[in-house]
Amino acid sequence: MSKRAFIFPGQGSQYVGMAKDFYDKDSDSKKIIDFADEILGFKLSETMFFGPEDNLKETSITQPAIFLHSIVALQKLNLNFDMVAGHSLGEYSALVAADAIDFEEALRLVRKRGEAMYQAGIEKPGTMAAIIGLDVEKINDCCAEASMEGIVQCANLNSPGQVVISGTVEGVKKAMFLCKEAGAKLTKELIVSGAFHSPLMESAEEKLQITLETVEIRDAQKPVYTNVTASPTINSIEIKNFLIDQLTFPVRWEEIISNMIDDGAEEFIEIGPGKVLQGLVKRINPDVKITGIDKYEDLERL
Repeated sequence: MSKRAFIFPGQGSQYVGMAKDFYDKDSDSKKIIDFADEILGFKLSETMFFGPEDNLKETSITQPAIFLHSIVALQKLNLNFDMVAGHSLGEYSALVAADAIDFEEALRLVRKRGEAMYQAGIEKPGTMAAIIGLDVEKINDCCAEASMEGIVQCANLNSPGQVVISGTVEGVKKAMFLCKEAGAKLTKELIVSGAFHSPLMESAEEKLQITLETVEIRDAQKPVYTNVTASPTINSIEIKNFLIDQLTFPVRWEEIISNMIDDGAEEFIEIGPGKVLQGLVKRINPDVKITGIDKYEDLERL
């Protein structure tokens, strides 16, 4: 039987003007966005709607902004679904969709996560780089060799031929050089505020764990395919542990999508800003149906 999967984007999908059309055209969306501003104690919506872009790119702002946009779109989407997943930050949106965590608590968590990751990037500076056109085994070999220069590992296993590495500046730059020598079509350093999904985020792990102890996480009502394992779970204890591990473990996105397809998913809907995940799903398996809800007008198509 054909199944539908909801997937949620992570950091990098933000843009100035995000969710403003929902706010202007829909009273329910306006209430959620105003409530989020109240919870956070500052006008996140103003930065989302009007920028400036540099402020929106700050990790502690970016993460709650993308999460809020995703939830606003989700609550207008009156469709049944069978499974969920989110790319890094997007896992929090997926957990709200699966009723494992309440919106208000998830928003506070996401804000704390963004602040902790930003601070970790100051305490232990690092960088990330995209490696295009080289298989994962060779990239892992290059990272292992480059580890003589500094910390570096795969951070995002996004799709065939698209991997992001993360670590110290020295480690990443050495790995980029080795990947290029090994036949990568492109190596490109990314503009980020820290070495996400690497051991350099350990201090963020500790801070997030303290906050998670104060939050109620329930068993999920739908299977959540986690970043850490790429496999489904509904267990609240596992979910909590994976949210902590997620900060230093790779995002196994290609495996997640493949596993969802193996488990019957034939339709994917990306919910939130941008189309990054739609592009990745098409590269992973061009035969499945993929669409997205970013703008308010996208609801009319569905």
